[in-house]
Amino acid sequence: MTPVSDPSSFSTVSKCATKHLNLIYHVDFDKRVLKGKVALTLEVLEDKFSSLTLDSKDLKIFKVSANGQAAQFEVGTKHKSKGSPLEITLPFELSRGQHVIVEIEYETSPSATALQWLTPTQTVGKKHPYLFSQCQATHCRSMIPCQDSPSVKHTYYAQVSVPKELVALMSALHDGQVPDPSDSSRVIYRFRQPVSVTSSSLTESCFLLTVYQTETMLKTAESLAGPYVWGQYDLLVMPPSFPYGGMENPCLTFVTPTVLAGDKSLAGVIAHEISHSWTGNLVTNRNWEHFWLNEGHTVYIERMIARCMESEHLRQFKGIGGWKELQESVNQFGANNVLTNLVPNLHEVDTDEAFSSVPYEKGFALLYHLEELLGGPEVFMGFVKSYIQLFAYGTVTTEEWKNYLFTYFKDKVDILNKVDWNAWMHTPGMAPVKPKYDTTMADACTALCQRWVKAKEEDLASFTEEDVKKLKSPQLIEFMALLLQEEPLPLSHVKKMQEVYQLNSVKNAEVRFRWLRICVRAHWEEAVPLALKMATEQGRMKFTRPLFKEVYNFSKYSDKALNTFKENRGALHPVTAMLVAKDLKING
Repeated sequence: MTPVSDPSSFSTVSKCATKHLNLIYHVDFDKRVLKGKVALTLEVLEDKFSSLTLDSKDLKIFKVSANGQAAQFEVGTKHKSKGSPLEITLPFELSRGQHVIVEIEYETSPSATALQWLTPTQTVGKKHPYLFSQCQATHCRSMIPCQDSPSVKHTYYAQVSVPKELVALMSALHDGQVPDPSDSSRVIYRFRQPVSVTSSSLTESCFLLTVYQTETMLKTAESLAGPYVWGQYDLLVMPPSFPYGGMENPCLTFVTPTVLAGDKSLAGVIAHEISHSWTGNLVTNRNWEHFWLNEGHTVYIERMIARCMESEHLRQFKGIGGWKELQESVNQFGANNVLTNLVPNLHEVDTDEAFSSVPYEKGFALLYHLEELLGGPEVFMGFVKSYIQLFAYGTVTTEEWKNYLFTYFKDKVDILNKVDWNAWMHTPGMAPVKPKYDTTMADACTALCQRWVKAKEEDLASFTEEDVKKLKSPQLIEFMALLLQEEPLPLSHVKKMQEVYQLNSVKNAEVRFRWLRICVRAHWEEAVPLALKMATEQGRMKFTRPLFKEVYNFSKYSDKALNTFKENRGALHPVTAMLVAKDLKING
């Protein structure tokens, strides 16, 4: 395995590697902390090994031992985004190949960025509190002192004590539950994860909700990518403040409730998170600069699932929508911003601030381009499956992926040599080649968009509800996305659109989100409270950040956006709150 430093981590991954974690947690809802003990089984990778560094963030460290002997430790200076290095000196010296168990007793901070604590009033049932963790990309260190780098993969065992009226879940197999011997009002849930995972995949949730399961997509994914190795696959619908559409924890996918009213958007999210069972969880990027290896391949497999279960037209249509999402990210960052590189330099960069659709959609565009060059979807999916088999249970860099691509297609090296790899990988802005997607499903969206854009006042009477009745839900979303790429429509046009299409009553969150942005851009004042309501009644970053920005950019309502955010900040996930604050130019 090629040694690659991780600019987002303090941990000494070249000196030792975590092979197993044993976690004991006491979930304290009153103090909003996890009281924990973690035992890290470490393999030593060098001779004369006597010290190591772990990642930590706002943790109270009480005691450290190594193989049962007390060990000296020091928490280093706090970095603005990476947390603090935890320097541990062993009471003995070890040689390469030996193992050591480092045990740490600690407590998390109430403001730990991996954790969101919800009061009973913030939940649907209103009776019980709720906790969930979200460790990607570098937040596990606020929950566990660890080697918080995707280059390190390990198994784990966990015991979680919670009030007995609650249920605990983790990204692992359930291994039974027992009464907590120290407190009769609590129960201990046990979990085991026999497949090696990264720290960003360590997730837990203490909740009172229903867990959903799905099968058809999983079988389709297996037919494409190979056997599913994780034993079980559960879906958990998260509270509204969950910051992402979904999160691919092994054995357990988190999904936002915004997809439940989204027609087929739930299917898209589940297809994406299921695909991560192979690309992301089984084969993992070595560090976050190679994040596109996780996300680009996952989008590729997700759209292959759509192809198998629906049609090639739908896969092509999704590619068109993805290209627009890429354009929006590039416009947002600026076409010369290095964070729009497929492989960005993340030295001294907060991984949360680097997050965008670039690794997803620029990555997919590269894979689709290679598919076209090398023989079509069946041929290229053969490579993707073989790549997964080769790197399964391990981590990979872009260079290793590219080397295997050249090995697998050794009879087509002349074609691969014509690809401008530097433009794709290390150049900011849009992808150097725009795929030629089939526009069968997109043509109706484009035509309707252009009718509205070109319409004069006297043309408005020609629009009727029939315009959108013949569009499927993904096409309606695409129509809205196209309008957002144009200059803002006149207010008279937007009011007419509401009159004939009744878009204010649409429940689909993807449609509603884009519709409200269109309204605010047209300076329709009645839409401002609706936009701020959607921005605050859920916390999915994809929706919340742009909605706050649209209202903030409507100068008459900038203060309203600021005040609404400040009033609701406490109900948002810490990462969402931090990024919205930056969007609205709030310091601190």
